[in-house]
Amino acid sequence: MCGASSIVEAFARRLEDGDFVGAILDYYTPDAATHENLAAPVVGRDKLADKERRVLAAFKEVTAVRIGPSLIDGDIVASRWKFSFTNAEGVTRTLEEIAWQTWRGNEIIEERFFYDPKQLGR
Repeated sequence: MCGASSIVEAFARRLEDGDFVGAILDYYTPDAATHENLAAPVVGRDKLADKERRVLAAFKEVTAVRIGPSLIDGDIVASRWKFSFTNAEGVTRTLEEIAWQTWRGNEIIEERFFYDPKQLGR
């Protein structure tokens, strides 16, 4: 991955700025796949962007904060995130997760999210 640290930092800033769909469109390969825990993957940048739009439409506000630095080893990047989801009634649920990414050049080809789904029930 060329300029790994600067590319990863730019991607993280997009998420922290709330540009979730834009980050997908700009940083994922057309054939990228994401996996939520052990669920079947969602494959294809357009499908990933559509899924993200649906998530964002379901909430009044969604925020992301990276906890600590991203760890980079060649084409593998691991980041710890805290996402907050606020619904129309103003109730906020938080989710901490690890995002494990495989990059191809300056784009993500695969991403796996590891988290405890019980967090969203609190």
